[in-house]
Amino acid sequence: MEKAKNKLEFSKEEAEVISKLAVNPHRPNLDRSFYEDFSLRGIRVDRVDTEILLCSFKVPPRLTDGEGNLAPGAIANLVDEIGGLVIYRDGLPMNASISMSISYVSTAKVDDVVDIFARLLGRKGSLFGTIVLLKNKVTGEVIAEGRHTLFSKHASKI
Repeated sequence: MEKAKNKLEFSKEEAEVISKLAVNPHRPNLDRSFYEDFSLRGIRVDRVDTEILLCSFKVPPRLTDGEGNLAPGAIANLVDEIGGLVIYRDGLPMNASISMSISYVSTAKVDDVVDIFARLLGRKGSLFGTIVLLKNKVTGEVIAEGRHTLFSKHASKI
């Protein structure tokens, strides 16, 4: 436990940098939150069709673990965010994640280019299922596959 505690403590320099961070209040649907900007900055959308999304990004150091690999938490975040974008419709309420299942197959290093493919698997009422696949652009190796279930209350047709 002591070892974990020491890993989580900040050095004086790190604490000083963190104390200078300015995190402004988030205005939903008007601007991106600190979290969205941190995790999604640099992703380039290549193609958007109904129920399909293709995008890519170069792995930045901020999304890596201590060994320089794309962090599992960053992968989970990408599955959540990109999976939600597949069913996003402008003017409709936000989506809520119900469940995610992620298979971590391999990894990507800093500056590797990762392709992300997301597709709607199906819809039953207000529940949507998506699949998100992350692949190394150069090697074609699958990094992770995530299945994502979301709830979205769409406007009534009445």
